[in-house]
Amino acid sequence: MPLCLLACLLALLVLRGLAQNEVFHDEQIAESIDKTTVPPEVLNGGPIVDARGADNAGPVSYRVPDHTVVLSFDDGPSPEWTPKILDLLAAHHIHASFFVTGSMTCRNPDLIRKIVAGGHEIGLHTFTHADLARQSHTRIAWELAQSQLALAGVAGVHSALFRPPYSSTANALDDASYPVIKYAGAHGYLTPFIDSDTDDWKRPGVDSIVQAAMPNRPGAGELILLHDAGGDRSQTVTALEKIIVKLQAEGYRFATISETLGASPATVPVHGIPLWAGKAFVWTTRFAVVLMPLLVGLLAVVGFLNFGRFALMIVLATVHARRSRRPDFAWGPPVTEPVTVLIPAYNERECIANTLNSLAVSDHPIEVIVIDDGSTDGTADIVEAMDLPFVRLIRKVNGGKSTALNAGIAAATHDLIVMMDGDTVFEPSTVRALVQPFGDPAVGAVAGNAKVGNRQTLIGAWQHIEYVLGFNLDRRMYDMLNIMPTIPGAVGAFRRDALQRVGGMSDDTLAEDCDVTMAILCDGWRIVYAEHARAWTEAPAGFQQLWSQRYRWSYGTMQAMWKHRRSVTDRGPAGRFGRLGLPMVALFGVVAPLLAPLIDVFFLYGVLFVDAPRTIYAWAGFLLLQGALAWYAFRLDGEKPWHLVTLPVQQLVYRQLMYIVLLQSSITAITGGRLRWQKIRRTGEVAAPVEA
Repeated sequence: MPLCLLACLLALLVLRGLAQNEVFHDEQIAESIDKTTVPPEVLNGGPIVDARGADNAGPVSYRVPDHTVVLSFDDGPSPEWTPKILDLLAAHHIHASFFVTGSMTCRNPDLIRKIVAGGHEIGLHTFTHADLARQSHTRIAWELAQSQLALAGVAGVHSALFRPPYSSTANALDDASYPVIKYAGAHGYLTPFIDSDTDDWKRPGVDSIVQAAMPNRPGAGELILLHDAGGDRSQTVTALEKIIVKLQAEGYRFATISETLGASPATVPVHGIPLWAGKAFVWTTRFAVVLMPLLVGLLAVVGFLNFGRFALMIVLATVHARRSRRPDFAWGPPVTEPVTVLIPAYNERECIANTLNSLAVSDHPIEVIVIDDGSTDGTADIVEAMDLPFVRLIRKVNGGKSTALNAGIAAATHDLIVMMDGDTVFEPSTVRALVQPFGDPAVGAVAGNAKVGNRQTLIGAWQHIEYVLGFNLDRRMYDMLNIMPTIPGAVGAFRRDALQRVGGMSDDTLAEDCDVTMAILCDGWRIVYAEHARAWTEAPAGFQQLWSQRYRWSYGTMQAMWKHRRSVTDRGPAGRFGRLGLPMVALFGVVAPLLAPLIDVFFLYGVLFVDAPRTIYAWAGFLLLQGALAWYAFRLDGEKPWHLVTLPVQQLVYRQLMYIVLLQSSITAITGGRLRWQKIRRTGEVAAPVEA
């Protein structure tokens, strides 16, 4: 569904581009070549070519009868000039032939209906005004079919007349342009060229236009070319009045092309499927045109949010790093008291030994409680077999991560509680660094620095970039604003008092870590980020596992935001988070990522249909900016930046996956669906790290 939505948006952009003559617009004209394939009767015949029987009886040419003039207008209709021309024709009771483009038809449906209602004749002039001599048969067929759809949709008619753009007299046909006439004839079209080209589009002056419209000999029939769109046509309108008056004075009558041939009207009504297909096409085109400003506005919102977030992160992360690295900086008295480390475990046999071994070399006094939440793979047996003196094991029936943590909190001996996942390993100094902020009595919880341990694969490198840039840099910013929305489950610490005041870990959401963090903030505690408290976690190794994990995270975060929505109007301690933190999480974590694919849709639209070089340059500029920010984040975190070589591919693949996950999570949240605590398959490849 998300991919279908993006494809539909791209299709609507293309449709809007067609209506505005931006897509497939080609102003190049085929060069004149030999005339070896053009029959002499066409080159030496009249301006109206009937190639409908060219394969058998050969093409037929028709001349306009003597003392007869056909006024034909190309490139319209124009909302500025066509009404003036129609009024002038009506004043003289004259019918003319209008060769309209499909794009102008879609943009000016009322004028097409007015042309038809006035008894005038309509012919096709392609959809995009491209020189069909340069195009394939597929493109020619598409130009004609789309133009007929547009006519059917706005006026309920089709036309049997077709005039190629950039054409003039029949004797100008050559080996490049004549195949177009044959193709059109084979599909039932009559092709009217001209006797007199007024060159009015050059704006040579009213007198020059009038003179060019006059017949070559007295009394000769004439098919005259004028334009009712494509620029300033004031000279055309003025000249038209003079042309009509002068030719009427010379005894000429005015007629449409069909009338001069004594044929049935070329503009005919359509019914049934062709009519409704045309209406659907026009309605969709109008919707696409109306939608475009909204999409541009949303794109501006995405840009504002992204650049605003970039600026905030750079400024606040820099301040945070400088503050925490000052030699004299301290949260308060050193924290040396023992700490309880809780490890909720469900089927962690591959990882649990590495996790406990990493804690065995901790340089801070700890007790460890492993809460086995109904594992079926022997996780608890492995813990017992290790027989570590500082480790206690609690076995319980499977009830979810929040119930496992609450069981551990109830059994904890100490007032400071560290929580970590069963697939995570700590450095020896992690616990000590994590609890030092509790030297400040206002601090109720601390977020640690989660690192991706299995970053050797491409998907691992992408997650590594995301952790350093998207998570840890964010946490520095949120720390400075005192609105930290999430303490990572892999590495976080809490005061027991803070946990008890908010009722412990809740199973109301799937993101129990996000839920309890918001609850503690709303209770008035401060939550900070400890950058040196590093934990190494095993990130999902496959796309399916990654999908499951991020789906749960995204959905759980939305649940937590909804649960704490009343903090927005709270006048107490929760008000700061509600009026600053929740909007920032919603804008940066939900709205901006949901709208971000608009960047990709416009990128594809620009590359494929508009201006590929400029679009690519703009995209490259954005990518360079993001790369600079990522490099800075890696520098702050003490990471080697060589993984950033995968950033361009991450933007093309990984970010799209995260978008789809977020969109699906949003749909699940809106529809009220429920998810279970999903287990990610682990390999145990992340071992206890060497002290950084």
